[in-house]
Parts: sequence; structure tokens; C-alpha cells
Amino acid sequence: MKEKAIRKFKQMDWILIGTIFALCSIGVLMVYSASLYISYETTGEFHAFFKRQLIWLALGTVVFWVASVFSYKAYGKSIKFIMLVTVVLLIAVLIPGVGVERNFSRRWIGVGSFVIQPSEIAKLTMIIYFAYAYTQKQRVIQHFKQGVVPPLIALAVVFLLILMQPDLGTASLILGACGTIVFCSGARWRHILLLIGSALFMVLALAVSEPYRLKRVTSFLDPYEDPDGAGYQLINSFIAISSGGWTGQGLGLSSQKFGYLPEAHTDFIMAVIAEEFGLIGVYVVLALYLLLLIRGILISREVDDLFAKLLAIGITFKICIQMFLNLGAMSGLLPITGITLPFISYGGSSLVITLAMAGILVQLSTHRRQKLDVPVKQTVNHTQPPA
Repeated sequence: MKEKAIRKFKQMDWILIGTIFALCSIGVLMVYSASLYISYETTGEFHAFFKRQLIWLALGTVVFWVASVFSYKAYGKSIKFIMLVTVVLLIAVLIPGVGVERNFSRRWIGVGSFVIQPSEIAKLTMIIYFAYAYTQKQRVIQHFKQGVVPPLIALAVVFLLILMQPDLGTASLILGACGTIVFCSGARWRHILLLIGSALFMVLALAVSEPYRLKRVTSFLDPYEDPDGAGYQLINSFIAISSGGWTGQGLGLSSQKFGYLPEAHTDFIMAVIAEEFGLIGVYVVLALYLLLLIRGILISREVDDLFAKLLAIGITFKICIQMFLNLGAMSGLLPITGITLPFISYGGSSLVITLAMAGILVQLSTHRRQKLDVPVKQTVNHTQPPA
């Protein structure tokens, strides 16, 4: 038993583990720098947000290591219970007096400063559910109604519950992660294209259905049309990026974080990185995400179990899609959606759940085919007479 545990420990993808905690280390450093002003303004203490982030990181690290040794197969066996708990939490958020309302959104449950965000839990839940569901549907995966549609019903329920908070950004992120799993599940191309078209149409229709969402869409196209309103945040992000140049102003020397750039420690933390460490700092962070993407894809290719493959793909692309949406908004390439930067932005629930996903990915890495451990056997062709 001890030898097996040691072997599993050695089989862990240590490049992936190093990448994850390099990103977390950058995150802690930048939360410390980016949150100084807002922390003092809201709590009267410069390091309040930094201390909370350290606590969440400590908790997330424990969750990470537990997930890295806990068998991934257990998630599939208990998926019905996990789904039930997730849906109950998403409904509870919408109940007045239970859900915590901030900035006209009701997305949290908790008491005082300790809150959790059920939609973050839903990200992991839906990845597990889709990976397991489409593994079980392999016999009928070529049939749209029998193989493809049933899991989409559960996705629609979760999507609508998150949309009611309202949080179109998170709902769209879950849609993208689940769509990646469907894409890799073996479904027919025409079914996949139909789903992609339907999803894009729905998200676009929802994006222009509310005035505040429409402003976000139009402001990223031309933020200078309303520089003191909808375009204010993006313009100050541009100023932070341009001020950093190649090498940056230096750690702690960002000026935009002092009340000019809203959400400098959460959604727009990469703009602070660009201002303090320049494009070189941005490229370092992007290189770490690229390395995570490569390791995740390699893990999905080297495991034999389809559930493990789809789970690895779902987790890897969820993290990378979230990174893409965040950086797209920060740079003005995409509308602002309120999506945080994985492992780096301030936020308890997001950090802990993302580390849980990373732990599962590391656990999956211990199930890769060990080619060097399998001896190559010489085979003799007995159908041919010896020379």
C-alpha cells in the first residue's frame, strides 16, 4: 500500500503542479499590490484583502492536495447528489434574506465577510456531470435526441438559475466548458455545429436584451463614446497597459489602482500587472497559462478512461476559456463580463474551486499510461515456417 502511494506521488505531473502554484504566487503578490487602496477605503486597513486572500489560498491548497489523491471515479458515482446540492445552492441564492446582494446582483450565500459563490461550485459540478453523462451515452452518442440532448436539459436549468442572479458571464463560461466536452465526446459534426450556432445566438440575444448588458457590448467597441460612463473602466485599463511599457513601473508603483481603475484587484488585475511589470510580466503569465493548457491536453491524451479524458479536457479548457474572457475584456477585445483571472484575481470561492479543479487534473495525471513500465514482448509468427 505504501509503495503504491509513493508510486502515485511520483507519477503526479509536477510540471503542472509547479505551474499552478507559480500562478497562485503571482496572484498573491498582485492582490497585495492592487488591493492596497480599495482595502483601506473599504476596511480602514491596507492589507485586509491580502490577508483574506492568504486564508483562501491556504484553504484552497488543502482542497487541492485532497483532490489530487481522491479517486476521480468517485465523482461520477456521486454526481446525482453533487448536482442536487448545486441546484439547491443556486436556488437558495435567489431567496431574499438568504442570498447576499452586491452591486445589484444576488450571487453569494454567507454571513458577514465570509461568503461563498454557488455559481463557482456549479462550474466544477457541470464539468463532472457532462464528462460522466457523455461517457455513459457513448452507445447512442450519434443520435441527437437520445445521446446529445438529455444532459443539455440539466445545463439549461443551471444556466437559467445563474442568469437570474444575474450573471451572464459565468453562465456563458459554463456553456463554453460544457460545449468543449460535447465537442470531444464523439458527437456528430452537424449536431455540434447546430449546438454552437444555437449557443452563440442565445448568448448574443441575452447580451442585448438588457440595457446594462447592451452598454457593455457597445462600450468595448468604442469606449471613448462614453468616457465617464460605460467606457470608463476600459479606458483606464488602456492607460495602465500603456503606462507599463515593456518593463513596467515596478511592483507597487501602479497609479491606476488608486481609485482610477475599478476592480483593479479582481477583474482587471492583469492591467495592474501590465502597469507594474510591463509586457514582459504579461508574457510570463501567458506562458504559464499556455504551459497549463499543454499539460492538460497531454493528460487527456494519455489516460485510457473516457471519463478521465473528458474530465481533463473540461477542466483544462474551463480555466483557459476563463483566462481568455478575462484578458479579452481587459484589453478591449471582448465585452466586460465580470470574469476573474484564474488563480490570480482576488476571490475566495473562485480560488478554492479552481484549485479543486487543478487538484483533480493532477489526480488524473497519475492515471496516464506509463509506457516505460510496460516491457515490449517479442512475438513469433508461427504461421510462417522458420527459414
